[in-house]
Formats: sequence, C-alpha cells, structure tokens
Amino acid sequence: MSAATNKVTDQPRQTLSERTVGSARQVLTGMPAGWRGYAAFAGPAVIASIAYVDPGNFATNIQAGAKYGYGLLWVVLLANLIAMLFQALSAKLGIVTGHNLAELCRDHFSRPIVLAMWAVSEIAAMATDLAEFLGGAIGLSLLFHLPLLHGMIITAIVTYGLLLIGNFGFRPIELIIAGMVSVIAFCYVLEMFIVPIDWGAAAVHTLVPQLPDGQALLLAVGIIGATVMPHAVYLHSGLTQARMPVRDDAELRKVLQFSNREVVAALSVVSLVNLAMVMMASSAFHAGHAEVAEIETAYHMLTPLFGTGAALVFLISLIVSGLSASTVGTMAGQMIMQGFVGFRIPIWVRRLVTMLPAFVVVAAGYNATNALVISQVILSITLPLPMIALLIFTGRTDIMGMFVNGLLTRIAAAIGAVVVLLLNFVLIVQAFGIALPDIPGIR
Repeated sequence: MSAATNKVTDQPRQTLSERTVGSARQVLTGMPAGWRGYAAFAGPAVIASIAYVDPGNFATNIQAGAKYGYGLLWVVLLANLIAMLFQALSAKLGIVTGHNLAELCRDHFSRPIVLAMWAVSEIAAMATDLAEFLGGAIGLSLLFHLPLLHGMIITAIVTYGLLLIGNFGFRPIELIIAGMVSVIAFCYVLEMFIVPIDWGAAAVHTLVPQLPDGQALLLAVGIIGATVMPHAVYLHSGLTQARMPVRDDAELRKVLQFSNREVVAALSVVSLVNLAMVMMASSAFHAGHAEVAEIETAYHMLTPLFGTGAALVFLISLIVSGLSASTVGTMAGQMIMQGFVGFRIPIWVRRLVTMLPAFVVVAAGYNATNALVISQVILSITLPLPMIALLIFTGRTDIMGMFVNGLLTRIAAAIGAVVVLLLNFVLIVQAFGIALPDIPGIR
C-alpha cells in the first residue's frame, strides 16, 4: 500500500456534527454548498418547537375545540406569534454572546437572586417533565392497553435512550427530534382528511377574535399563558451559543438571519399543528360532545365517531409528542443547572429527578389530566423570570453590542411580555379559586 493511501486512511473520520459545521462554514464564506449547506443552520428552533406541541397543548387544544368549536383558533395563532418572537430573542442571545440565558443570569445578577432563579427553574423543569412524561405514558397505556405505571416505565427507558444520543454531538439529536416533529405534523395532516373540517369557518375564526363567555376567556388565558414555556426560553439560547463558530460581525449577522428564518419556519409548523388539533376537536366533539376535556376521553370518543384510524393517529402523535418533549425537557433541565450553578450531574440522575413527581402523582392515584393542568399553572408562575431576564439582556448594548434589540423589537417584545404575564396572572388567580370581575363585552 502506498504512503499516500496510508495518509488518507489515517485521517480521522469527521462526525456528523463536524460535517454540519463544515457545510455551514461554506455558506458563510460564500462557497457553493447546495441545500445541505443551508440545512446545516436548522436544528435549534426545531428542538425548541417541541415545547409547543407537548401533551399539555394536546389537553388544552382538545378542550378549546370541543367546547367552543373554531372560536378560539385566533388565540392559538396569537400564542404562537408571541412564541416566535421570544424564541428568536433567545436564539439571538446565545449566538451573539456565546452564553446561554442561565449563564448570563449567573454573571450579572446577585448570588441570592441567582439561587432563587435556579430553584424556581428547577421546579419549572419538574413541572414541564410531569406534563410531558405523563402525556407519553398515557398514550402508550391506551395504545397497548397497559397500566399507566407500565407506560411510564417504557417512557422513562425510551427517553433515556434518546438522551444518550446527545453524546454523539448536536446533530444526531437535532435530526431525531426533527423526525419526531415531522411525525406529529404528518399525523395531523392525516386527521384533516379523516375528520371533516369547515375550512371557511376555521379561516374566519383564526383571523377574527371573539370570546363567547367568561369561561372562554379563562381557556384563552390557559392557551396563551402556558404556550411560552420557561424551559424553551432557557434552552434555545443554549442550543445556539456554541453551535456555529463565526469569525466576524458579517458572519454573525448571516447566522442570525438563518436563525430567524428557522424560528419562523419551525414555529409555523407547530402553529399549524396546534390549529389542526383545535379543528379536529371542534369537528369531532363540538356538535354533540362538548364536554370532552381529557385526552383519554377524546381517544375513546374518536373510535365510534370516525373509526380506529382517527384514534390510532391521535395516539401516535401523543406518544411521539410525550417522548420527544420529555427528552428535550431533560436537556433543558441539565442546561439550566449547569448555567446557574456551574456543575453537571449524570444524565440518568437528571432523568430520575425530573420524572420522580410523575411517579408520585400516579402512585398516589391522582387524575393524570388534572396533574397536567396543575403543571401548566406551575409553569405560569415561573415564566416571568426567564422572560424578563431575556428582555433585559437583549436590550443591553454592553452585552449585545451592535446587535442590541431595536426600537420596534423592544416595543413588540414588551407588548408580548405584558400580554403573557397578565394572562398568566389571571390563570394563577383562577387556579386559586378567586372570582374575577365581569369584563364588558363578554357574556
């Protein structure tokens, strides 16, 4: 064998993540790279988008469609538009600074505030995993006629296996999560063919706001207040902070442009999935089964109404949602801990700690769907901290330099934050049983 051949074979083979960075570098330097080069920038927003089609969204969207038909589609659209803005800001923070949101909090806030934020964020991580873990387990138990506890054990094993894939670099897990998002989206494309949709009415209610009564207001609050997830705000900045190395401000600007496009594309897909969930529930249940509010009930009702195909597709999407969202939630929890207090724990310990509340809930005999609702309230309480911190950091010139938020971005972000935080306040007040005053114009 020649020396030249030995030289080639001795070269280390590049990993998938390294090849991804190489393809992106070609685009940044102006070299021909084809579609693979542009696809190399996609990934972080796809992973973060899982937060917007998790089992908590399933429960809320089913209730909205069953009780109010297409009437609250505009709320789903508004919630996802607000989410786009904040996820774009989170990605921007990581790209420009090279640090994630939790790390910046640790560096710029006082020690007591950092420890308090860490504690609250850990509670949020557990609440997030409670909803996502239970969602996957409910789907498995219904599909295979298993006790819920057995479904939880299977969910734990599968999600741990998915988390281990992260040891092979960022790209494999990005592609796997992208595949799972695609499965969820494809399931709801199928549902649109199985369940008859009044497309004219759906279009009108997506664009024309209305609130039929006070209960619709509370449900709208639940949809918007639980859409922007604390862990997704933290996670996105961490996914982008060291993913794509840049050499100058011109390249940095290009990466930001690609990031914004990916956020719009990824969250547009999950927005359509959420709209499809509401439309499916509306067409299936609103006319004669408006009382449907639980995932299990929706599954059992779909079979006699539209056949086993519709019910099976619904369950598959729920299972994939629970598995992927639980995996991403654990990734976020690990990143939050490392960012705030500067140390990591073994991923199996992280997985065990975050899923423990779900096992406690089931062992105690508590209703799983009610547990999902409570978890959303907990997330609503914890959301203001990362949201306000994100607005502070992306608005500081000493941190963002020339990439500091412009006036229009600041105004839009401030309005979005006020809307979400006020609605979260209403959700929390309602959860504690405090009566709200009548609002003019709402029956």
